[in-house]
Amino acid sequence: MQGDRRAAALEAVLMVVDEPVSSAELAATLELPEPEVEELLTGLAAEYDAAGRGFELRSVAGGWRFYSRPEFAEIVSHYVLEGQTSRLTQAALETLAVIAYRQPVPRSRVAAIRGVNVDSVVRTLVSRGLVEEAGTDPESGAILYQTTSYFLERLGIGSVAELPRLSPHLPGLDELGAIEFER
Repeated sequence: MQGDRRAAALEAVLMVVDEPVSSAELAATLELPEPEVEELLTGLAAEYDAAGRGFELRSVAGGWRFYSRPEFAEIVSHYVLEGQTSRLTQAALETLAVIAYRQPVPRSRVAAIRGVNVDSVVRTLVSRGLVEEAGTDPESGAILYQTTSYFLERLGIGSVAELPRLSPHLPGLDELGAIEFER
């Protein structure tokens, strides 16, 4: 492949990755020597910087990926948050809250707490990457569910320990014996 063609092929691959990809993986994909791929990557990153593009090519966590520039974070955030056309339903939010505070938890327990069947809602949450399987209950063999790192990222928190405590928001929580929701 010629120089411009190699760089274009590299850009094409980088456009479809959803997490940083190592130069070794990119070299294997493009069937090029890794030092050549490293040179192309640093050249592309410098080219984007010099042109003042709205995106940049960064080496992060042992790999390369396109990111929007930090100076456009507010605009991108506004677009992402305001431009969403698919919001979670009230049922999905309630189910997600139960899973977040009770995890790992089987669907049957979530259904018992909510008082309705939650099978389709849990499938929706799994398909959106907010909830994942977390093994099986040793007693019943039921699949257990927990929130994902994507869920934490969307909430802007580092762990479920940072979720707000429920008791201040639910008067009489202690008297109801529902303190089990607390971590």
